[in-house]
Amino acid sequence: MTDIAILASLATDLTGGRTSGLRYLDDQGTLAIVLDVTGLAEDDRKPLEEKLRAGLLARPGVTSVRVAMTAERKAMTIIAVGSGKGGVGKSTLAANLAVALRRAGVKVGLVDADIYGPSQPRLMDSEGVKPEARGSKLSPVQSAYGVPMLSTGQIAAPGQAIAWRGPMAGRALEQLIDASWGDIDTLVVDLPPGTGDVQLTMIQKHKPTGAVVVSTPQDLALMDATRAVSLFEQAEVPIIGVVENMAGYACPHCGEVSDPFGSGGAEAAAKEMELDFLGRVPLSMGIRLASDGGVPPAAGTDPLGEPFHAIAAKVAAWLAARKGI
Repeated sequence: MTDIAILASLATDLTGGRTSGLRYLDDQGTLAIVLDVTGLAEDDRKPLEEKLRAGLLARPGVTSVRVAMTAERKAMTIIAVGSGKGGVGKSTLAANLAVALRRAGVKVGLVDADIYGPSQPRLMDSEGVKPEARGSKLSPVQSAYGVPMLSTGQIAAPGQAIAWRGPMAGRALEQLIDASWGDIDTLVVDLPPGTGDVQLTMIQKHKPTGAVVVSTPQDLALMDATRAVSLFEQAEVPIIGVVENMAGYACPHCGEVSDPFGSGGAEAAAKEMELDFLGRVPLSMGIRLASDGGVPPAAGTDPLGEPFHAIAAKVAAWLAARKGI
């Protein structure tokens, strides 16, 4: 039989140093080996196992190979996108933030945790695409924009009311986050508006690395956004910053800019709360039409995507500073 040291060296070469514990189990040439698949996508694990097995079986005296795959639980960077009330464009911001981060090189996935009003399948052009189950975990749906995603909107029938009580909604959220994300290391999580059970479950079980709070310039929205900020602060979740959405409307005919929801309110509120202001997104017919059509403006080169890329750059810089990069 081939010497165990030679086999161990071969296994290291075949897998890039991902093996350990190589040993013979008997005198008939049965080998046992541990293969570390941490960080590998599901589709990459089996080919690597087969390559390892074939390489070892090619050596004299090796009759069978038992491979035990193991993976460390990876700590995800979670960016929670929240608001104090609905209708402020939180989901649109979350979708475009994920796409913009992906275009900036971040290995990012998107979770639609807005259990009762999931809209990410429409925004990311993945309606009607069901996630597959791999073992006990869901496999994310690959969107057209390079961002894998999961949403209850992909599980429930179109138009079906999702009437779940708090504990069931919490379990659904856990299933979405603890999915088989492969090499994804950052999740943008689109939270439901308000400060209810789903938000509390998210904070308690899946401690976000940071939170982005979305508001319109309107006084009423700012009051509710302040409550969202308070919830994150009480739970000791750092606030990455505040985004002012629907900030100004440019008339497509005359070019005059008006402010139906006020101007600068979110920036002023951020300053008052000593939080970073991440930027403004205008009230735009183009953004609305693109979003309804499943084409996030951040995915293209149109100027409509520029505010989202600017916000994503600040979020990426915040994450990099936190990691000490």
